[in-house]
Amino acid sequence: MSLLNTSQIMEIIPHRQPFLLLDTIEELEPGRRARARKCVTYNEPFFAGHFPNEPVMPGVLIVEAMAQAGAVAMLSQPEMKGKTAYFAGIQSAKFKKKVVPGDVLELEVEIVKVKGPIGIGKGTASVDGKTAAAAEIMFAIGSEAD
Repeated sequence: MSLLNTSQIMEIIPHRQPFLLLDTIEELEPGRRARARKCVTYNEPFFAGHFPNEPVMPGVLIVEAMAQAGAVAMLSQPEMKGKTAYFAGIQSAKFKKKVVPGDVLELEVEIVKVKGPIGIGKGTASVDGKTAAAAEIMFAIGSEAD
């Protein structure tokens, strides 16, 4: 059974359909790590153009899904309620396997450094235990008014 469902995720991060790229949170250590799941279906809006005859989830959206999992890890802390985690950088992104309709994308992010409002997470995305992508993501915590 999942720890958080989609509605509960939306209470933590501001993303909404069609840009919410997480279905569930399976494990969570607030401020430290999160493991999330995205069930990739043929109905995803990006498949209409990427690519019509061979649907492949764009790598940048896989990294965005990792970032959203990291945002849940950071923003699930009580003192972060109502804040937003903004993308500040991507390092060492590697794409190793296509993600296609029917895949269940497992996203794991560990927060490895936080200094003030800036942090770094290391993320991996896998399908059936095989790494599809990995990246180091940098974020900045702020409010929507910032």
